[in-house]
Amino acid sequence: QVQLVESGGGLVQPGGSLRLSCAASGSRFSIAAMGWYRQAPGKQRDLVATISSGGRTNYADSVKGRFIISGDNGNKNTVYLQMNSLKPEDTAVYYCYVNYPSNTYVGQGTQVTVSS
Repeated sequence: QVQLVESGGGLVQPGGSLRLSCAASGSRFSIAAMGWYRQAPGKQRDLVATISSGGRTNYADSVKGRFIISGDNGNKNTVYLQMNSLKPEDTAVYYCYVNYPSNTYVGQGTQVTVSS
């Protein structure tokens, strides 16, 4: 049973920073990629950032230059999302996902609220 444990969400003022983390467990297969989606109220779920097993990263245009996705060198099953210069429009539930060769799993989500 694959499990994704997310943490790091919360309330932050505009211009502030948060760091999300996600740890995957329960699969004997190697991870192909990990990343984050987000979904704001009344909107579709959008891809925020991805990192491949080789370390290649991709970002949504809306977060380029502000968010950084990274892996844990000591634990290949963990991914982080450093979010800087946060804006009210970044408010959403953030979902971690993991791609295995044959399947994709998504976490339960963590709320990020950017408000003064």
